[in-house]
Amino acid sequence: MKVLVTVKEVAEVADDFEIEGLTIPEKFLEYDLNEWDDYAVEAAVRIAEDRDEDVEVVAVTVGPERSEETIRMALAKGVDRAVRIWDDSLAEVGLVGPTATARVLAAVAEDEDPDLVLSGVQAADDGFGATGVALAEHLDYAWAAVVNALELDDGTASVRRELEGGVEELTTVPLPAVLTIQTGINDPRYASLRGIRQAQRKELDVRTLADLGLDPSVLDGDLTLAGMAKPESESDVTLFEGSAAETAADLETVLRDAGVGAE
Repeated sequence: MKVLVTVKEVAEVADDFEIEGLTIPEKFLEYDLNEWDDYAVEAAVRIAEDRDEDVEVVAVTVGPERSEETIRMALAKGVDRAVRIWDDSLAEVGLVGPTATARVLAAVAEDEDPDLVLSGVQAADDGFGATGVALAEHLDYAWAAVVNALELDDGTASVRRELEGGVEELTTVPLPAVLTIQTGINDPRYASLRGIRQAQRKELDVRTLADLGLDPSVLDGDLTLAGMAKPESESDVTLFEGSAAETAADLETVLRDAGVGAE
């Protein structure tokens, strides 16, 4: 059995940052494995650990050389090998939308021929929440989104899906399938020092669009980044300085003026 898990490097922005045109300078950014993808990695590794048959777990990411540190973190957590996709065509695109990303990932999946594809529900940076489902469409695989429980048995995946309003759905999906994984489905493990060392020796296959038989036109889409701005604060913040005894009266006045506790 083979499980393909998609992972993404996402940027975390410093509390105090600046915007230059349509970008945030690197000095304000730190990079890490996308939170939702961390749960997908853990789900894939647990499948390999829990099943009697041999299971190969392969991670794939679309990202520059910098993202190798992120995907090696997946290797350190138990993924067997990894694929990174990048070339000049991808670097020149200001924003790679979920449809274009799905086209690239689908080409990798067609080469790997997995029985199961796991993807995080969404990415912490853009929050589209569409890549996994778009990938299933390109592969013509069955799919289930926002999965918070998963069991495999006899060529099917029994899943529990988180729907709106606190409703949950129990359903069975035939394999091969794409499942988008919700946070809370498990407790992602920390990468051990031994795992980190082993990850440096595991295979990392770097491919271009041409290696996948893709033309740069696969990146074409209607999605463009038109502007970027800091979100406006919806309310003023009152900062109380001093000890609790010194600021209690000031806090009481603010709460009274706001009508808190008023009958």
